[in-house]
Amino acid sequence: MDASPPPAIVRPAPDCDGATRARILAPRKPGDDVVALTCSLHLGRNERVTKRLLLEGAKASGVRVICDGGTIGPGETATGLTDFAVEIRSRPPTQDFPTWDRPEDITIRACAILGHIRIWGMGMNGQGPLVRDSSRSLGHTERAQAAAPTRVSILDAAITAFGRIPIYLGPGVTHFTLKGSRIGGMSSATAVYLDAESADNVIADNDFEIRTGREIVAVDGSARNRITGNRFALHGEGGVRLYRNCGEGGTVRHQTPSENVVTNNSFRGAGYFTAPIVVNSRNGWDIHCWDDSGYPFGSSADNRDNGAGNVVEPNRIE
Repeated sequence: MDASPPPAIVRPAPDCDGATRARILAPRKPGDDVVALTCSLHLGRNERVTKRLLLEGAKASGVRVICDGGTIGPGETATGLTDFAVEIRSRPPTQDFPTWDRPEDITIRACAILGHIRIWGMGMNGQGPLVRDSSRSLGHTERAQAAAPTRVSILDAAITAFGRIPIYLGPGVTHFTLKGSRIGGMSSATAVYLDAESADNVIADNDFEIRTGREIVAVDGSARNRITGNRFALHGEGGVRLYRNCGEGGTVRHQTPSENVVTNNSFRGAGYFTAPIVVNSRNGWDIHCWDDSGYPFGSSADNRDNGAGNVVEPNRIE
């Protein structure tokens, strides 16, 4: 089973020049804590970026961040919701540019990342206003995917969480790859969240040592993902949950958690009453399920998860 990233379409961005590198590596301070990255960055063993790396729009397409022992992220000093170590996002349409301006073909390799990573297009999560507005008519899944970043890869990384979800894919993100990495630290929720309408993402050959407040990987209305060859330390929590949020924020969820492949993973430390993998784990049991009422499609018409065609064996429980 091939879990390699899809081939790049965009050429790699040129390397950052000396002045840009100096600005990126300068210490974080109030009013100067974010740096927009549009060139490829190479970090040496003792180099650390403490500012938030922002990769926004097509100008960030083709960027490579390659670390030879280098570190990204402020760590515990910045644990707010939007204090990302790395943020990869699209630009919304404007009067001059009527389509979403999204980044493509971004690679982060062999980096120590201290903090959380957010990749998003229409909204940071399924409750975003633009996501909600789009969800109230047919074609929402296609619109969300066309708006969101695509072909982002995080490879051979060491990611440490400090309370927030370390890897969050917003609605519509496609062809993301997390491979050969170690995820540690602590999250009050999950380690990886695949939000509504996202698809075709790969989570392969990673070590999940993180302590979480719930399951490690949430597949929430996300389809055709491949979660393979990972090693999960569960600490009594769930491993992978496939479901579809219903109604939260008034957003209609269109896509079901279907055609996902969750195989050849190993799970240790399972709780006595907690299965490592559960398909259709909610099926309408949520206090928000009626908040999207009034539309004849998606979760508005049927609160159930309706996941189908998922392959969830073989896996190993140690």
